[in-house]
Amino acid sequence: MLHPVFAWLSRSQSPPARWDLRHIGWDIERREQLSGQPLSSPALLDWRPDWRIEQWRSEDWSGIRAPRLIIAVGVDDPQMRASLLDAGFGDALSSQVALVELAARMLKLGGGAHAMPRRLHAGPVELDLFHRDGRIEQTWLGLHPREFGLLWRLAETPFDRVTRRDLLTDVWRLDHVPETNSLEVHVSRLRAKLAISGAGWLVRTHPDGGYQLGHEGGASFSVFTYAWRESLDTAEMFGNAAAPLSVLASNRHGAERPHFD
Repeated sequence: MLHPVFAWLSRSQSPPARWDLRHIGWDIERREQLSGQPLSSPALLDWRPDWRIEQWRSEDWSGIRAPRLIIAVGVDDPQMRASLLDAGFGDALSSQVALVELAARMLKLGGGAHAMPRRLHAGPVELDLFHRDGRIEQTWLGLHPREFGLLWRLAETPFDRVTRRDLLTDVWRLDHVPETNSLEVHVSRLRAKLAISGAGWLVRTHPDGGYQLGHEGGASFSVFTYAWRESLDTAEMFGNAAAPLSVLASNRHGAERPHFD
């Protein structure tokens, strides 16, 4: 999976949770100054007084290259926000900006506008990157972040085989194959949630290993049940295999949409 990248300009090692785009699939590049290599990714500038780096304490920003790629966040003074916008910054936002809105504004900046689409379709499921969930028509599936990542990765190369190693690398971000069945457990839970909405056929186990998106021709509950029991993620591989599908899919919800702080 292609992960959009943002630079974090601050004396703090990490953004506070309410601004941390890693929670919705981004990667971070931490920088304390803009000297040397110019920005190639959209950047968040931490404007909180205790964490603002020295370079940003004056109002002389004439030496900054590509300010249009920078969003200053935590700027609670409207006059200062106006000054930053007049100076050519990509945006200036208050401390109360929501994570979903922040991601949307970051993607609109020149460096990140084409990094990743907001929506992707996997059969009848519309995947929404900002909400990290999928829906069939108006019903949200209530996907766990890893379940969302799995389905998004399969949808990037529809009907092609995606190996177990590729999924662990792209979704779990691991550079080795661990001795764990976490992938298989997440696939089975994803299938259970899809099955409740009549799309249990969507995620198929490939005969050579790994997974792929399936075709609607296999859309029967019996086919789904057979694949669930007999594929790589078999009943013996995790402890709650005897639980009915309704239990495995208990995290599915019918709310209008998930919310981020």
